Amino acid sequence: MSQIKCPHCGKEFTIDESSYADIVNQIRTKEFKAEVHEQLEQLNHMNEKNIVIEKSKLETKYKDELTVKESFIQKLQAKLDMLDKEKELEKQKAIAENEKKVLELSNQIEITKREKELEKSSLEEKYKNQLLAKDETIAFYKDFKAKQSTKMVGESLEQHCEIEFNKIRSVAFPNAYFGKDNDASTGSKGDFIFQEKDEFGNEIISIMFEMKNENDTTATKKKNRDFLKELDKDRNQKKCEYAILVSLLESDNDLYNEGIVDVSHEYPKMFVIRPQFFIPMISLLRNAALNALAYKQEVALMKKQNIDITNFEDNLESFKTGFSRNYELASKKFKTAIDEIDKTISHLQKTKDALLSSENNLRIANNKADGLTVKKLTRGNPTMAAKFEDLKK
Repeated sequence: MSQIKCPHCGKEFTIDESSYADIVNQIRTKEFKAEVHEQLEQLNHMNEKNIVIEKSKLETKYKDELTVKESFIQKLQAKLDMLDKEKELEKQKAIAENEKKVLELSNQIEITKREKELEKSSLEEKYKNQLLAKDETIAFYKDFKAKQSTKMVGESLEQHCEIEFNKIRSVAFPNAYFGKDNDASTGSKGDFIFQEKDEFGNEIISIMFEMKNENDTTATKKKNRDFLKELDKDRNQKKCEYAILVSLLESDNDLYNEGIVDVSHEYPKMFVIRPQFFIPMISLLRNAALNALAYKQEVALMKKQNIDITNFEDNLESFKTGFSRNYELASKKFKTAIDEIDKTISHLQKTKDALLSSENNLRIANNKADGLTVKKLTRGNPTMAAKFEDLKK
């Protein structure tokens, strides 16, 4: 046991060894803690200094780096600003150019629009004047037609055909006769006669023409067929080879509106045509007749000369050969004419049909010529028959 005095109050008390050991441990622990605390304080103080120093170093380092980066950023920003300015300038320039182009296009569109309006106005005025002129022409002809008698209408068609023929007379038919049929001694007469002869006076072709028109207000409507018999009679009396009815009758009849109509199945060598085929029909028949001109000239020569009967058969065969050759040439010419008409004049398709029909007639004529013999020639001719009989004996 030991006596211990308190340093604060001065009181003494007794403690045993275990308590003493306990107190010593407490004192040691307190001192250790105090020492540890002091060391910790020192360490903390040193760490704080080191931290401040390191912080200062880091701040200096970071400030330098930040300065460099800020300088780099400023340079980049300056470049960006410059690029933005350049882009803005380019944008403004592009906008200005586009606005200029838009303005130019707008002006051009406006000018074009005005030109179109002027052109439209001009065309409207032009067509208005043309329409007015056509209306005046239609009104004139309506009035003209209304004032004409049936005879006057027919005479107008005659005048039209005569004028059309006279337009090309000096070029296409310089040696032809074309005039009014004024001989009514037989009781009737046609309207016009076309006739052409060669230099020896041999007839190449002759055509009797009859022109028929009809007033719209005529009560009785005539038909083309009503005039064919009288026309055939006039042709025979005036000894014309062909007969042609130039007609405006039956204006709604497709048969006559399609072109040249061959009515030779009823009356020989007769045709019905519209006025627009007047000149082509004359040319067609004249060209066909020219191909047979050699035959006609030879026949005329045979009549004027004393021909040896023994050469008659040879001459006949020569004629047949020549006629066949002329037919072939005519056929080729017709085909060429048909091709040219197809290429250049679509509305003369009807003329093509007429050409084909004429070719068929030439073929029939050729067949007839092929069938021509001495026996047929001497039929009804006692003089020639007697000579051949003498020749046989």
